[in-house]
Formats: sequence, C-alpha cells, structure tokens
Amino acid sequence: MAAKRTDSKGRILLTGESQRQDGRYAYKYTNVHGESKFIYSWKLNPTDPIPKGKRQCKSLREMKKELLRDEMDGIDSSKKKMTVCELYEKQNSLKPNVRKGTLNGRNQLMNLLKADKFGSMCIENIKPSDAKEWALRMSKKDYAFQTINNYKRSLKASFYTAVNDDLIRKNPFNWKLTDILTDDTKHKEVLTKEQTDKLLEFVKNDAVYNRYYNEVVVLLNTGLRISELCGLTVNDLDFENGFINVNHQLLRDKDGYYVDVPKTESGLRKIPMLAVTRKALQEQLQKSKGKCAIAVDGYSDFIFLNARNYPMYAVLYNNALNGLVKKHNKMYKDYEFPHISPHVLRHTFCTNMANARMTPNNLQYIMGHKNITMTLGYYTHASCESAMTEMLSIVA
Repeated sequence: MAAKRTDSKGRILLTGESQRQDGRYAYKYTNVHGESKFIYSWKLNPTDPIPKGKRQCKSLREMKKELLRDEMDGIDSSKKKMTVCELYEKQNSLKPNVRKGTLNGRNQLMNLLKADKFGSMCIENIKPSDAKEWALRMSKKDYAFQTINNYKRSLKASFYTAVNDDLIRKNPFNWKLTDILTDDTKHKEVLTKEQTDKLLEFVKNDAVYNRYYNEVVVLLNTGLRISELCGLTVNDLDFENGFINVNHQLLRDKDGYYVDVPKTESGLRKIPMLAVTRKALQEQLQKSKGKCAIAVDGYSDFIFLNARNYPMYAVLYNNALNGLVKKHNKMYKDYEFPHISPHVLRHTFCTNMANARMTPNNLQYIMGHKNITMTLGYYTHASCESAMTEMLSIVA
C-alpha cells in the first residue's frame, strides 16, 4: 500500500494536492474544456498563517470549494480571470456595426476603464461595492451624473453577458445610481412665448448675432435636431410641396466632417414648412447659394455656412447661442434670458405643438422620436397657462 503524501507539517494531502519546494500549495484539476489547470495558495487551510513577506490569500481548500461550486453551477472557471476591460471589449465585439458616434462613446469608456484600477480587476472579484466606488471616483473627476449613468448602463449590459455565459453568478451593477449620487441633471428649459419673441427680436437686430436669425427661426418652427439642420442642402428643400426632407445629419469630430443617417430610424421624415419657415429658408438660400466650399460624403450645397463658407456644425451653434445670451443679459439686466441651446429650441417647439393640441402621433413623427413615450413624457411640459387655456376650451 502506497504511503500517503503529506506536506511539510505532516498533514495528509488529498488527491490532486501537492506542495512545491518553495512551500506553496498547488491543486491540479481538469476544466470544462478538458484542459489541465492549477490553482495555488500559500495556505492549505483557512487557519494557516501566511509566510512572512507573502500577500494575504485564500487557502487552497477554500479555492477548491469554489471550483466545485462553479462546476455544479455551470460556471466556466477558466474565464473568471477576465478583466473588466476584456469583458467590455468582448461585449462590444458582439455588435461591431455601429455608428461612428457610438464607436467614439465606446472608446471613451474603454479609455476611462484603462485609466482606472476598476478596468484591470478580474470580473470574478467585482462586488457591488467595487462598482459603486468606481462610480464615485467618476463623480469626483467631475463627470456628470447622466454620463456616469450611461457608462453604468453599458457596464451592466457587459456583466449580464458574463452572467449569461456562466462566467459569474450575479451582476454587480444591479443598483440605482441615485443610491450613491444625487441626480443633479438640469432639466431642459422651455422658452415662454415672451422669451421666444424677445429672442427673435434681439437676434434680428443685433449687429453680431443677426447672422443666426434664420437658423433660430427654423429651429423654433420645425423641431429639427441641430445636426439635421446643419446637414440641410438645397436638394432637401421641397418648396413646391412645402416640406423639408430629413434623411441625414452632418457631424464633425476631430477627424473632420462626416454625414450619417438620422439619430433613429424614425428620423427619416418630411417636416412641413410653415410660412415663417419657408421665408427663413429662402432668405438663407440667397445668402449661401453657390458658396459652399466643400462636399462631404457626396453631399454638397449645404445651406448653413460659417464665415469661411464651410458647413456649420453643432459646437459652433452652441457657442453662438451662449455668446448671444451672455451679451443680451449684460445689456438687459432687468430681463435676462435663461440658458439657450439648439436643443432648447427643439424642446420649445415640441412643447408648443403639444400645448396647441397636436395629436401625439403626428408630433412623434415630426420630432423623429423612436417611441411615443419620449414625445409625451420627456419633451412636453404642462404649465398653469396651458392648463387654463385647455380647460376653457373644454367648457366653452
């Protein structure tokens, strides 16, 4: 009968267990793929002391129990050492054909993960507290609540992939960001009729900002996204039938201009021209006719141009409106404008149409929203004035 194997302390070693010359314990096992693997520890049992100068670790027999538990639960232990960055990369590889903007967003999150210790952690070790600490670190780096929430949603989806692939048991992102951070997101403002009138009057008469008058008029009367406005060309305007054809958007990043499809499939639409919209577009055509300096991805004759006759893009309009508001409020301290952006103008149009009792389906179509919930719940605002008008019309 063969003698039983023992460790340096005379304790009997079980099947698969061994002790190396340096004192470290090892356990040999076969994974689900039939491959021979080893796990190591400086301790055989949980109560063993750690050798001087060595890091704290789980005992070999604790690790063996986890392996057995993984095997019974169908968890693939061979891939539990995958890092958060590797998991996020794997998740993205499952859906490779995305828009350039989505790809840029993925790269931003990946760079954040690589720069933070969270990205190099093994997914098997991630606890909800680790995920929450990561979110808190992002907040301390001045990332906005909504940005962190978007990143959290992406990571939650990645960890669901790991759960479904039997790599881990639980998703460490199953919690609400409001549990640890205050939602300080500023809700989008809606301009009142008085503010809208004063804005149009100021832009029209100001020597610097009057060049943006037509854009402000069009945005307030169409609900176009700013990238859709920037992408408008001569061929997109159907004056005969009174429609603006929206089938693309113009964007610009560090690599330059590029044309993309609208933000959603519902973005493909025809927006009716009101008389004021028609007039503004016709005036703009006269200003820009034949002046566009470049073509972008096969599109040319863009209508809205900067001083160098290159197409306008979102950042330029945001900067212009910020400067406009700053100048107005400096001149008229008794009547200051709130924050105004292209999206505020789109938001104002949608709210005005809703308060004018446009049917939800028609408003959803004009706005290019993917679902009706967006139109009803996110973009429309009630007020005491609109409620009074509607009540009076009902009882009349």
